[in-house]
Amino acid sequence: MHQKVLLITPPFTQLNTPYPATAYLKGFLNTQNIESIQCDLGIEVILNLFSKSGLTKIFKHAKNFKNSSQNTQRIIHLKDNYINTIDSVISYLHDKNPSVAHRICERNFLPEASRFEQLEDLDWAFGTMGIRDKARHLSTLYLEDLADLISETIDPHFGFSRYAERLARSASSFDELYSNLQNNPTYIDEITLNILEEKIKNEKPSLVAITAPFPGNVYSAFRCAQFIKKLDSTINVTFGGGYPNTELRSLKDVRVFEFFDFITLDDGEAPLLNIIEFLDGKRNLNELKRTLVLQNNSVVYINHSKTPDFKQKDVGTPDYSDLPLNKYLSVIEVANPMHRLWSDGRWNKLTLAHGCYWSKCTFCDVSLDYIKIYEATTATMLVDRMEELIEQTGTNGFHFVDEAAPPALMREVALQIIRRNLIVIWWTNIRFEKSFSYDLCRLLAKSGCIAVSGGLEVASDRLLNLIDKGVTVQQVAQVTDNFTQCGIMVHAYLMYGFPTQTAQETLDSLEMVRQLFELGIVQSGFWHQFALTAHSPIGLNPEKFKIKITGLQNGTFANNDLYHEDKTGCDHALFSEGLKKALFNYMHGIGFDLPLNSWFDFKIPRTLIPRTYIERAIENQNTSDFKNSTKIYWIGPKPIFTEFTSNKKGKTIQKINIQFTTLKEEFTLSFNKNIGLLIQNWIEQLLENKKLNIENLQEDLSKQQLGNLNELINTRNFSLLRDLGLLFI
Repeated sequence: MHQKVLLITPPFTQLNTPYPATAYLKGFLNTQNIESIQCDLGIEVILNLFSKSGLTKIFKHAKNFKNSSQNTQRIIHLKDNYINTIDSVISYLHDKNPSVAHRICERNFLPEASRFEQLEDLDWAFGTMGIRDKARHLSTLYLEDLADLISETIDPHFGFSRYAERLARSASSFDELYSNLQNNPTYIDEITLNILEEKIKNEKPSLVAITAPFPGNVYSAFRCAQFIKKLDSTINVTFGGGYPNTELRSLKDVRVFEFFDFITLDDGEAPLLNIIEFLDGKRNLNELKRTLVLQNNSVVYINHSKTPDFKQKDVGTPDYSDLPLNKYLSVIEVANPMHRLWSDGRWNKLTLAHGCYWSKCTFCDVSLDYIKIYEATTATMLVDRMEELIEQTGTNGFHFVDEAAPPALMREVALQIIRRNLIVIWWTNIRFEKSFSYDLCRLLAKSGCIAVSGGLEVASDRLLNLIDKGVTVQQVAQVTDNFTQCGIMVHAYLMYGFPTQTAQETLDSLEMVRQLFELGIVQSGFWHQFALTAHSPIGLNPEKFKIKITGLQNGTFANNDLYHEDKTGCDHALFSEGLKKALFNYMHGIGFDLPLNSWFDFKIPRTLIPRTYIERAIENQNTSDFKNSTKIYWIGPKPIFTEFTSNKKGKTIQKINIQFTTLKEEFTLSFNKNIGLLIQNWIEQLLENKKLNIENLQEDLSKQQLGNLNELINTRNFSLLRDLGLLFI
């Protein structure tokens, strides 16, 4: 028997773009000639709920109306207005009905409830011309009001990017989740399962592979598996993704296998292929790879397969072909232009490299394969896949979902994009390391890079060293300034509550963040409280970091998040609200002049950080320290070289004019003939993609006895030449 695989992402992940796991697996299965279809139940459930017929049913099913909040009562009183406008809003968020933006922005078309009370200054956020984005933001608030109605009157588990998340978060015991699964399906479950039933009856799969990247997918994953087993017990169900990879590595609870036949860990390609071969009778059960199964009423981990993991070059191009790409909703939750990238726009997801090239951060799961096994793809193959995805999806936006994109590979990908004249927009996650010079950032921007996100974590050099981040605050300031100068937006992941962190360090970290935002070199950020995980260096060696692990350990279900005591630090939870309030204001360009204590309702220490600390760090950046191996690139327009002579004080001087036609203006630079001919030769070689470095340039100057390269670099005309597109990377 040949297997037919149904790949499922259960509710909910994102509204604007599909989570890529199923597309990755489908792309791989294509290389093995194995038939598969994929389904994002999340977007299908959302579109069912938020439609005229869906809202009519929601208002009909809304419970405890008289006991509900005043806000919910207001929404119910306005139910006809919601029912009559919902299809227009969804159509608009599909980019199918742009003209309705005018009515939305008039503020007398959509009903408004509590989400609109904290509405930002729309003219500040979008200007007077940004009517479409303004309407998208108002439509998002409208949907969030309806989500509040659903969570209060129909299903408290509901959220746009998660469902029943609490049941799976830090769930060392399966009891509560299992108990909820014995209850009748919820309203959201019923919609989910109706869609799933239709999909199974139409496609008739023999194997269903369910991915749960986050805790907010886990309950629905189990509910879907439970339904499949009742619908057709001959269908095998396998479970994989980010949640089981991190949380279920030491699973012992046999009840989990009432729902799933197999649970795979880490990279899914080889384990899934082995399961398919087992079901086809081509291998024995004990020849599976990184797979948990039930044997003799015990959970058994099998990893005896001789099949190696597939190299990145062999996993194929992600395949989005059977996902409803034109039905995802581009929403704007926060007007901040960097922050909105996670919810606005349809992004093709790709990975530059498997794992993390740094793989040292002490809070990270660096002991697990998805982090510690680093393998880069070639730039040529990556850009080939980008072109394939543009052809398939009609979308030229890319989000590289790396743990940390390698700078050298980013450079090569950028060069490939430029040389192919490919028009793309892309963003990714990075480490703020010194490799990101101003010139490298210019190259990335030229290729279409619009944003980067990276972990600043705790803005304290002592703690960054304890984290083993490999960066300093000064370095972060310089790198973020380089990106920002080149028009690339920056998002910073921020952390508080790291082991041994003091109240003083927390406030000093906030002051660093304030300065980064005030100078405009970081545009967006997010604070999260430190969470201890079992597979991190801290979790594996807590004594080294002066913490004590407490609470229930070695549960029978999830075993990743650990509770701990930090006797040397402060009460970190106290700072949560104030840090987030301050950051929200900084992200909107306000509050910089307020003292730090204004964000907190308790006494805090004064910051010890000078108010010009970040500014001085930027000014101290060395931009002229080049190694012999520093590579040379040309990203400017193709120039015209013209020889001429000039007379100065009766002396004839031979010169070369270099004329540039840029997108905005004309430039002409003049050099003495010998230097000009060398520059002409360099640029012509670079235009032919020949390799040059600093050493080559210095050798050419020495042969012609034309002096030192540093002297040339510091001349005004050569500086202008660099501005026009001569890069030293």
